[in-house]
Amino acid sequence: MNLKGKTALVTGGAHRVGKILTLALAEAGVNVIVHYGASQTAARQTLAEIQQKGIKGWLIQANLADLGQLENFVEQAWRFSPFQILVNNAAIFEALSWNQVGLEDWQRHLDINLTAPFLLSQAFARKLSGQEGRIINILDWRALRPVDDHLPYTISKAALAALTRSLAVAFAPSITVNGIALGAILPPSDGGDADLAIQDVPAGRWAQAEEVSRALIYLLSGATYTTGEILHVDGGRHLI
Repeated sequence: MNLKGKTALVTGGAHRVGKILTLALAEAGVNVIVHYGASQTAARQTLAEIQQKGIKGWLIQANLADLGQLENFVEQAWRFSPFQILVNNAAIFEALSWNQVGLEDWQRHLDINLTAPFLLSQAFARKLSGQEGRIINILDWRALRPVDDHLPYTISKAALAALTRSLAVAFAPSITVNGIALGAILPPSDGGDADLAIQDVPAGRWAQAEEVSRALIYLLSGATYTTGEILHVDGGRHLI
């Protein structure tokens, strides 16, 4: 896919990893519809940075846990511009072990991290109606190497990896569906020990934003014969 002049919808695209993805798209000449939940200030800043690159950008707010409104959310985004790229990045990440998880915790992770990406992808595919498209699901090394301290998050991301492969078959040949499984990209937002986060990473360091960006652009533009793939950008963490 030639990216220049295309449009992408990025969920959770206002800050942290979402902002890295959004700016990578803008740098590649892609117009971006930036979804945010509660981060309006960050969203406006990200939009300004997009526009400084001479790229069109729009903001759209939505609560992705409100599953019944997601088809309408896609319709609203489509009114800004028909888009050929969907990046399912928005997620919740809560430190909950098995004996801390309540039903609401479990359902909340599945709703936002799994069901919302499915419903958005479904609506997106219907909109494209056989035209060429790209879906990127943002995953985590934990999807293949489970840990016990983020149980519902890990389960939801493992399920999203399975969904990635299933939709790759369902949406072929017009839409490719791939995932990027991330590792230590940004220091913990909760003030956690940054050194602890990379102590088991074979590469021995944090990822650089450009490494995430290059993976995204490769899957969108260069990987024309690749679908259902999970590309790990985690310094080998999923191997340990």
